[in-house]
Amino acid sequence: MSEWLRCPSCFASPLEALPPLQLRCPNGHSFDANKRGYLTAIGAPSAGLRGDDAAMLDARDLVHDTGFFDPLKHELTSVLRGSAPGPAPRVLDAGCGTGHYTTLALEALSGSNGTTPRVLAMDLSPAAVVRTVRRRPDSVDGLVADTWQPLPVRDASIDVVLDVFAPRNAREFRRILRPGGLLLVVVPRPEHLRELRADGRVLTIPEGKAAALVDELAPSFALHTARSVDARFVLDQDAAADGALAAAIVAMGPSAHHRAAEPGAGAQELPDAITLAVDLLVFEAVGDDAGAGAARE
Repeated sequence: MSEWLRCPSCFASPLEALPPLQLRCPNGHSFDANKRGYLTAIGAPSAGLRGDDAAMLDARDLVHDTGFFDPLKHELTSVLRGSAPGPAPRVLDAGCGTGHYTTLALEALSGSNGTTPRVLAMDLSPAAVVRTVRRRPDSVDGLVADTWQPLPVRDASIDVVLDVFAPRNAREFRRILRPGGLLLVVVPRPEHLRELRADGRVLTIPEGKAAALVDELAPSFALHTARSVDARFVLDQDAAADGALAAAIVAMGPSAHHRAAEPGAGAQELPDAITLAVDLLVFEAVGDDAGAGAARE
């Protein structure tokens, strides 16, 4: 774990391992790693931000298990396999959630030519980091951190940053990426989950998120490729199963924070299908790492 990190206190020096479970910087700051495979490097999170709790993570697991996100996973796998980041790529999964995309990155970048990737799974939620590390403890390290704060990750130490439906800190992402490294961002389009949005179950998505993101990331990131992922997940008309999926989609994301207390939630009529509509944007790190601003989800 120490190979990823700089000191979360002074940000001046790389951390060194002090077995069995400590990390220390030359300035005397020390930190205890958790036995479950992660380091907590966070004080008070940014105002208004809350990490996903176990119920939200369970809901996301259920949605992934149905195959709803499979079209997106297919595109992400294709992009990662074509990225050629080197024989030992290092990936930061920023906002790792349940770890499904962490595992996808490991599998996509592992090759018969001896490619041996490692992933640092980062999230504001300790529960999310624990769940992700547990999936692949042999290849994944965990970091509990706030994306909006300076990250305790070493300069130019990352080949690929993966950011799927997660907050972004462009300045810090540019700093930690090597020159020519890739930032993969997935953002929803307005028609995403439109069947659940029509009756107010999920939050509205503004127009032009992808175009705004390109502008916000310039000049430190250049758009390499952009892919649209569009699919309709047809429900099987099993009322219990379909109702559970619709409820889980609402409960797994930011709408859960806004809708959970509303009376009658989940009582709406079920649609025939649910739309997946997202943009997958691949950026290349260019220019000066101090030039990027911050782009919020």
